[in-house]
Amino acid sequence: MESLTVIKAGTGVLTRVSDGTLDGAALTRLVTAIAGLVEDGHRCLLVSSGAVGAGVSAFGLEGYPSDLATKQACAAVGQARLMHTYENLFRNFNLAVAQVLLTAGDLQTPERCGYVTNTLHRLLAEPGIVPIINENDSVAVEELRVGDNDMLSARVAALVGAKRLILLTSVDGLLSPDDNSLVHEVQDVDTVLGFAKDERGRFSIGGMASKLQAVKLAVDAGITTHIAHGRKPERLAGILAGEVGLSTRFASSK
Repeated sequence: MESLTVIKAGTGVLTRVSDGTLDGAALTRLVTAIAGLVEDGHRCLLVSSGAVGAGVSAFGLEGYPSDLATKQACAAVGQARLMHTYENLFRNFNLAVAQVLLTAGDLQTPERCGYVTNTLHRLLAEPGIVPIINENDSVAVEELRVGDNDMLSARVAALVGAKRLILLTSVDGLLSPDDNSLVHEVQDVDTVLGFAKDERGRFSIGGMASKLQAVKLAVDAGITTHIAHGRKPERLAGILAGEVGLSTRFASSK
């Protein structure tokens, strides 16, 4: 889908660092930016983390749960909170949201991939609907997991034939290990794999290394990919317009 952009927002972008609860101001800015893209004629699909982190506070936890049952229970509570928030925010722009929860099993066979693809294409055919995808954490055990939402967003972008994938994180993009400056353009992902630092937060799963693996999958599928600052979503319009310095851009290998 030539004009389709897949945007992935991580837990660190959507929740407060202090306690993992949803950051209403951050979500408002993100939704406002995406709504602006839709108004300008872009089709957008959002892959949103935050369900487990959003549910943590209901259980009085001080960090990300380590046991599976609690993690899945947090996801069940948090996913409802997350979608309720998205629905209310997007409604301000006369946009509806659609929830699509996936496990690895949904992406393992051509038949099941076909069902997912058909559903997403039907949703994307409606300009007033923004599909929101998350891994189905409340039921996904190890053998059913995609991995994390960085990889899920890359696989979904390839599945629907997206033109662009934007991975939103808590920094401006990929930073050079030499002077911590922003790397503006990368032609070959393999040359920068050593740049990754493990900077995961208490309530998140993936880090920069995870993002670079997802980037590699996406660019190999012919998708131009960006890593950008999720706390500055107003930059999304400039990224789509080709402005340099707002993200790290990874050139498609096709």
